Amino acid sequence: MICSLSRLSEPDLKEIYALEKDLNKALLAFSFRDFKPADVTEEDLFKIRELEKRLGITLLAVWK
Repeated sequence: MICSLSRLSEPDLKEIYALEKDLNKALLAFSFRDFKPADVTEEDLFKIRELEKRLGITLLAVWK
């Protein structure tokens, strides 16, 4: 299972923004999804890690 930022509808976003304003706090919305990690070679892993470093992000290889 993988956790990612949620894709929300405009009405959902408006509700979250209203609650953020009421609480005076920022909120992040996460969703859980079932993905199967893909098998990667050492060469694949090296390429993934290099791109992660360059972009300052985390990547996860999963089966399509």
